Amino acid sequence: MFLRHKFLSIALAIFASVSVVLAEEPAHDHEHKESKFNIGEMIMHHISDAHEWEFAHGLAIPLPVIIYDNGLKVFSSSNFYHSPEADHEHHIYPYKEAGYVLEHEHIYKIGADGKADKNSHVLDFSITKNVASMLLSAVLLLVIFLSVAKGFNKNKGKAPSGIQSFVEPIIIFIRDEVVKPSIGHGYEKYLPYMLTLFFFIWINNLLGLLPGGANLTGNIAITLVLAIITFLIVHFNANKHYFLHLVKPTGVPAALLPLLVPVEIVGVFMKPISLMIRLFANITAGHIIILSLLGLIFMAKSLGSATTGWAVSPLIVFFSLFMNVIELLVAFLQAFIFTLLSSMYIGSAIEDNHDADHGH
Repeated sequence: MFLRHKFLSIALAIFASVSVVLAEEPAHDHEHKESKFNIGEMIMHHISDAHEWEFAHGLAIPLPVIIYDNGLKVFSSSNFYHSPEADHEHHIYPYKEAGYVLEHEHIYKIGADGKADKNSHVLDFSITKNVASMLLSAVLLLVIFLSVAKGFNKNKGKAPSGIQSFVEPIIIFIRDEVVKPSIGHGYEKYLPYMLTLFFFIWINNLLGLLPGGANLTGNIAITLVLAIITFLIVHFNANKHYFLHLVKPTGVPAALLPLLVPVEIVGVFMKPISLMIRLFANITAGHIIILSLLGLIFMAKSLGSATTGWAVSPLIVFFSLFMNVIELLVAFLQAFIFTLLSSMYIGSAIEDNHDADHGH
């Protein structure tokens, strides 16, 4: 049922956006008739963060701009995007005694020449699209799991019902098939973090696939923070055997230690780096493929005519919908893999004994 609704919503959104663009009369775009469709710019616009949340062309929600520049200043991002001085790349907002310009989603002060002063130091604490999406996912997680907890307390000794019947098997699967085998004795201490990690990544992966959704887990800053949290948990809970294995692996001849110890130490930092890059690259790649496919429709219109765009759109929309279904699987797999590897790293750090082959 979920897949069917997801498929239909994506199909309607794609057909609606294609219809709007292809149905535009040439006179409406008279000022830009010489310009060609830039697919790279379109893709970067959709996968990058922004100071407004755009759901479709012409439909956007302004977000709060919070900057610190000789004091805290708060105003709506609509002042940038809809100011009289705004153009395609430069969004100028004369705020009281100062003026600011938004260039490629970076905020600068306006210099004496009327252009962005790249040397100005403006601290940006704005609620951007990714931040808003992260807050939304946090609210969803609270609502879902408070409902599950309420259902669990209500149905003690009975079969689960409602959303509990959907979420509880997933929780048991992560506990029994991922966390418990990977961490072993004492896994209960880390189970809350692992469940939070899995559902946070999974829900945000799914939100990113919705039309107009933010590319949160495709933002390397987010995956970096998740990897750092896992790294800190591993090394704050690691026992002496873990650290001794780094400087003097068991069973390794002394002559090989100068070669092997640096490799072990580099491996410590490569683990969180691999976590960070794997999630970021897979989610971003999926979005780029889907956007590239959809961009082919508008490239056909730009290079040919609206008729050409309509001619190629059915096949491209079919492949785009197929890729969205594949991305539903990837959304779950990436959350699963990140949780599994995090569990394995914690398990290897808290083992009582570390043999030369790491536990065998």
